[in-house]
Amino acid sequence: MKKTLVLFIFLLSFKTYAGDKMQTFYDFNATSIIGESISMSKYKNNVVLVVNTASKCGFTPQYKGLEELYKKYKDNNFTILGFPCNQFSEQEPGSHDEIQTFCSTNYDITFPLFEKIEVNGDNAHPLYKFLKSEVTGIMWTEGIKWNFTKFLVNKKGKVIKRYGSSTKPKEIESDILRLLEEK
Repeated sequence: MKKTLVLFIFLLSFKTYAGDKMQTFYDFNATSIIGESISMSKYKNNVVLVVNTASKCGFTPQYKGLEELYKKYKDNNFTILGFPCNQFSEQEPGSHDEIQTFCSTNYDITFPLFEKIEVNGDNAHPLYKFLKSEVTGIMWTEGIKWNFTKFLVNKKGKVIKRYGSSTKPKEIESDILRLLEEK
């Protein structure tokens, strides 16, 4: 039993490596909702909030709070990246055009949106595999439990914190401010 526990703790301590270099948020690419390949290195020296989103979810009104945070701090090296996902009760069934129209019409979203992805399972986007491995969820599980799970990344590309779906954007503001003040 003791050996199993030690092995478990040892395995939990591993991070993702690319060759001899530890990966950071900046080592990944994603496709924008309009089809452009975007390197996360574009967001170097920014505090980044990464969110899996959905248009037909009970948490969808969080778009409003996310946009408020984005508008308030975007000129201070802060951004939000929205990743639509249809894995949870098929609450994001729309095409990329439909998602973009929904977000702009209903919430005036101006923060970057990306193509619809999977966040769990074998087909999970590599960025989400990385985020989940860096900061686990409840009971040290990696899997995303629902839409609007949020990951906060500091200016150096390190994943700092993970927030569950019920955490409102306003509740994250103090953590964002603390990271914006860091050199």
